[in-house]
Amino acid sequence: MNGLYSILKDLTTKDPFAPIFLECIQDDYVAVSRGEFLRETDAIAALLRAQGISSGDCVATWLPNWSTVVAWQFAASAVGAHVIGINTRYNLAEVGHVLRKARPKVIAMAHGFQRLDLLGKAKAALLEIALEEIPAVVPVAGPGNGRVPQPQSYDLGGGVWSTDGAAERAAVAPLPAPARTGSGADLAVAFTTSGSTGMPKLAAHSEFGVIHHAFADASGMDLQERDVMVAAVPFSGVYGFNLVLATIVSGAVTLLHPVFNEHELVAAMAKYKVTHFTGADDMLTRMKTAWYDNPVDLSAWRRIHMADFLGRTHEIAQWAQDEFGTIAAGVYGSSELFGLLAFWPPETELPRRWNGGGIPVSTDIKARVADPFTGEVLESGEGELQFQGPNAVDAYLGDEGEGAKAFTEDGWFQSGDFGTLTDDGGFVYICRAGDVLRLRGFLVEPAEIERRLGEHPAVHTAKVVGLRDNEGETVAIGFVTLTAGGEWPTGDDLRAWCRESLARFKVPAVIHVIEEMPTTVGTNGSKIRVATLREWAQERITS
Repeated sequence: MNGLYSILKDLTTKDPFAPIFLECIQDDYVAVSRGEFLRETDAIAALLRAQGISSGDCVATWLPNWSTVVAWQFAASAVGAHVIGINTRYNLAEVGHVLRKARPKVIAMAHGFQRLDLLGKAKAALLEIALEEIPAVVPVAGPGNGRVPQPQSYDLGGGVWSTDGAAERAAVAPLPAPARTGSGADLAVAFTTSGSTGMPKLAAHSEFGVIHHAFADASGMDLQERDVMVAAVPFSGVYGFNLVLATIVSGAVTLLHPVFNEHELVAAMAKYKVTHFTGADDMLTRMKTAWYDNPVDLSAWRRIHMADFLGRTHEIAQWAQDEFGTIAAGVYGSSELFGLLAFWPPETELPRRWNGGGIPVSTDIKARVADPFTGEVLESGEGELQFQGPNAVDAYLGDEGEGAKAFTEDGWFQSGDFGTLTDDGGFVYICRAGDVLRLRGFLVEPAEIERRLGEHPAVHTAKVVGLRDNEGETVAIGFVTLTAGGEWPTGDDLRAWCRESLARFKVPAVIHVIEEMPTTVGTNGSKIRVATLREWAQERITS
């Protein structure tokens, strides 16, 4: 099997001067050619091999969206190792958890990024966990920042490595590609899951799965050579990783945006004629506001693939369609199944195309639904979404039984998501299985009530959760934030609004007007903390 590194070599041989990235350097973007990127990859691969990193070893990358972080992924492929990305926003406990589970041999660590003390956090994390082998560190300066001063200060106890001179040594005496199984079974990458309870699992995928999915995504997103894709979602997360890999294998260009700033990004999208954006609705909402502040020409923007974290995807899609003719589509994915597992093709009718779910990007990916309570496979109707295919998680780093629990007895991955199949071979994502509401004996998706609330001109964001009443029955509780400068309806006003078009049993028992939604900033964007809203609902009942 040709691995990731071989794909990069082939692309570079085809045209070494073609751009592969637009790198953000001091508020501007500079093109990085395929040849330049391959030389950096070779230098890192030469360092890894010289230090004995090989098949089965783990390499950690604690870096923002710089081209270097992608080079580390391809270099790890060249020596047969796998990569775990560590988000630069992770707290101390999360960093320690990842290091304990993944046990990396080396960490590529950003130096001076956003004044974050990653070194101090790593030292503190290692004091809290017991590792048999302390990882080496490669301190990495940001693009355009030269070398790291006093690199030996990064020694955690496992030494400090440097790529200085590695590129020259690799050019003089290139090292052969590692012996591989030929099946693509070698692990290539792992992602932390976004689990709402406890510490995240580290879902690992084979190199075959990564490559298969990259080409499928590139085709599904209609990525053409010299198109430009924005990478504003961190590469350490599954969505950022998948969109960048798809862009590379297609021969297109990735515009790397390491620190999200909607005004700067919108300006860059106009200047560099961006064609594709994949991200969450929290980012896109801010970009929409920035564009209205300073309208620029975004007519090159052909595709948006959007994740619905805040319930704003329809609003964003309508804006992009009206202003630029952009085709927007909802997506589906996870760390264990890959991001961009499915999205709706352009011919899908509206508004379904704007909702979560889609048609799997490969015919090798199969979907079914099962009763979330009995596990019985259903021919139709709503149930837990389950999947089979090369996209499904291959292993969990530091596995303590998680892998066995993730699959059914007949080998289907249990997503924990609630959805329904469609006649065109796709599926509609409804909500997390734990969030579905059973009201008066009927299963009700919270999004149906949230959409009605969102249609009120004064409502900015709406979220609905379920709560048990004194008789043990589930009731819907709504939370809304309001638009600035508009009318200020009460909760009772909004309940009356819901009664105009919803069945009576779907109308929330109470609607709370709040100033701000509780959110958490994850690897793939900001999400509303549903568990916190449930706590607030309970507190308001008991207070």
